[in-house]
Amino acid sequence: MKAVTWHGKRDVRVDTVPDPKLVEPTDAVVRITSTGICGSDLHLYEVLGAFIDEGDILGHEPMGVVEEVGSGVTNLKPGDRVVVPFNISCGHCFMCDRGLQSQCETTQVTDRGKGAALLGYTKLYGQVPGGQAEYLRVPQAHYGPIKVPDGPPDERFVYLSDVVPTAWQAVDYANIPEGGTVAVFGLGPIGQFCCRIAKHRGAGKVIGIDLVPERLAKAAAAGVVTYDTRDHKYLGDVIREATGGRGADSVIDAVGMEAHGAPIGRLAQNLVGLLPDPIGAKITEKAAIDRLSVLYAAIDCVRRGGTISLSGVYGGMVDPLPMMDLFDKQITLRMGQANVRRWIDDVMPLIIDPADPLGVEGFATHKLPLEKAPHAYEIFQKKQDGAVKILLEPSAA
Repeated sequence: MKAVTWHGKRDVRVDTVPDPKLVEPTDAVVRITSTGICGSDLHLYEVLGAFIDEGDILGHEPMGVVEEVGSGVTNLKPGDRVVVPFNISCGHCFMCDRGLQSQCETTQVTDRGKGAALLGYTKLYGQVPGGQAEYLRVPQAHYGPIKVPDGPPDERFVYLSDVVPTAWQAVDYANIPEGGTVAVFGLGPIGQFCCRIAKHRGAGKVIGIDLVPERLAKAAAAGVVTYDTRDHKYLGDVIREATGGRGADSVIDAVGMEAHGAPIGRLAQNLVGLLPDPIGAKITEKAAIDRLSVLYAAIDCVRRGGTISLSGVYGGMVDPLPMMDLFDKQITLRMGQANVRRWIDDVMPLIIDPADPLGVEGFATHKLPLEKAPHAYEIFQKKQDGAVKILLEPSAA
């Protein structure tokens, strides 16, 4: 089959690799019909190469059609149309029972001290082959895959793999008061859906913050009040002025470690990337730093007694935090990988609603064949050609 594979920093290729096969009774093999490129994939493209081997298959936002199931999978059959969550979770352990599927104890990568295994996401999370491919082996298929109806296009459902549940959790964790104000930093796909979900769930004012014109325009078209960071030197003052002098009730950081405008963090990440993999990996695990400009801005913009929700991925181990400000302002922080399965019952009615209240159909700015993945990664990383969300479409029949 064809699959998108990692070969080095900013070097992904479409290679011919062996077809996946059933390994465990709880496996399924899915023929992929659509698969997204996530902002988190850019972390692999840019800064986490020490944890990837050449030839590893990328991707964690797939959907498709079941081809084969193991003897332990009784809820699926060949021909079923499914979305595959990026968490690999069992559904019956201590953590899954508490809605913490991203911490699943059955698939936890304990030798790395990490939570549940993830599709297509480095040795830190199990080095499981990903979904940017023609076919995918799905572990824990007795629980993970989400059956969806035939008929509507893939774009109606594919974001259930990651984007929509991640945004829903970010909004839930933000604890926005009814009629309150939320500021969303980062208007990539997660941030865009955070804005839409916050409005749907009763936020009175949704503020979107970014520096990419196409992203700002997309959010504004959805009724979001937008601010371009390039136009405001002291963003905290702007947010306070717009919120009666207090600041936003809630702030969502949908950016994470790839924040622009943080040259020291970028330099440190790039220097680590020049080291031999074993050394770079050890430094990243024990002494990594992130680009924290957005988190600092979130702390500045949130009101006293407010909540900051982190959905952007951070990987630093020695990040300096302004603990005095966090303590003095009595800020609540909530964060973590999305527990995809936890939120499906909440979001599915919105996804199957013919009115499409979240605007999932037509959200993708680019739909490209799998063979165009190197070009897709490049324009997404460089924010060229209006690339906000890219779906790859494998051609396997």
